[in-house]
Amino acid sequence: MSSKTKIVVLRMKELIYTGIFVAMGILLIVLLIFMFAPKNKTTKVSADPAKYTPGVYTSALSLNNQAIDVEVVVDSEYIKSVRFVNLEEDVAAMYPLMAPSMENLAAQVIENQGISGLSYDESTQYTSMALTEAIGNALKKAEVEK
Repeated sequence: MSSKTKIVVLRMKELIYTGIFVAMGILLIVLLIFMFAPKNKTTKVSADPAKYTPGVYTSALSLNNQAIDVEVVVDSEYIKSVRFVNLEEDVAAMYPLMAPSMENLAAQVIENQGISGLSYDESTQYTSMALTEAIGNALKKAEVEK
């Protein structure tokens, strides 16, 4: 009985390449399974009816015989934006707190999706209260009648 010993020489570079190709092959198979596997897509029907009638709604704010319109843009469920429509330069100069107060309130209204829970500085308290009332009037116009 003679035994012939065979010596196999493997190069490290070949082992690394083989390992990388095997890993890429496994990754490709997993990716294909996730892409083409049947999915159970159930569409969730909203139990809540629409809050708002989609559109652009305005409310007038009167300051010394100057009308400033507050515009609120809504879709069926969300408040999209709140801004001034016709804020003239002379009114902005006479009431310098109007624009910063509106920016602050607009960000909070969009974040909270309503006028409840708004906060403002004491220095802009009365300006913010007037703007909040105008925003609330525009949102009342947008609400879906029940």
